[in-house]
Amino acid sequence: MPHLTLEYTRNLGGFVPAHALAAVNEAMFDSGLFSEPDIKSRAIGLDCFQVGVRPGKRGFIHVRVAMLAGRSSDERQQLAEAVLAALNTTVNGEKGMDIQLSVETVDLDSPSYAKAVIHG
Repeated sequence: MPHLTLEYTRNLGGFVPAHALAAVNEAMFDSGLFSEPDIKSRAIGLDCFQVGVRPGKRGFIHVRVAMLAGRSSDERQQLAEAVLAALNTTVNGEKGMDIQLSVETVDLDSPSYAKAVIHG
C-alpha cells in the first residue's frame, strides 16, 4: 500500500511520466506514511479527453492515491500537497496552454483488500 495512479493528457509537451512517477514516489516515501517497497505507481496517458467546453490548448495531470484507511485528515492533506508539489516540478509550462494539476487521496476498504508478496 499505497497505489498511485497518474493520468495525464498526451498533449503535454516535454512531460516525462517516468520522471513524474519517480518524483511523486519520493514524496510519498518522504511523508513517512509508507514503507519504501509498498509504494506502487503507474502512469496512464490519455489520448481522448476534454477540458471544459470551449476550444483551446488545455491539458491535465491527475494523481489518485489509494491507501488503506487510518490516516488523519491532516496527514492526507499534507500528503496531497507534497505529491502536488513534487508533480509540479516535473511539468514545464507551454506558452498558450493551460495545464491543470490535481491530487486526491482515497481510502480502500481494509476488509476487502488482499495482498501477497512473492519473494524470489
